[in-house]
Amino acid sequence: MELNQAFGVALQRLRKSKALTQEDFSTVSSRTYLSTLERGLKSPTLEKVDALASVMGVQSLTLLAYAHLLRNEGLSLDGLLAHVRSELTLLVAEE
Repeated sequence: MELNQAFGVALQRLRKSKALTQEDFSTVSSRTYLSTLERGLKSPTLEKVDALASVMGVQSLTLLAYAHLLRNEGLSLDGLLAHVRSELTLLVAEE
């Protein structure tokens, strides 16, 4: 699955799990734009990812991580988090 498509699926599933409609995002996005994101037709900016996540009450990293899990079917949540932890540990150690 392409990343745009995986992000769209993650966005839609997370939105529905929070019992939100596309109209509930009207303060940060039009319903038309949200629909194109959910169908994987467009890529959001980082600012838009953060705004969308905020409406759902989650961290933007949660939305992005979910998209990566959907994109890479063989990847487990524990595997993804361990990989990110390892990379961040190295980066923080370099500071």
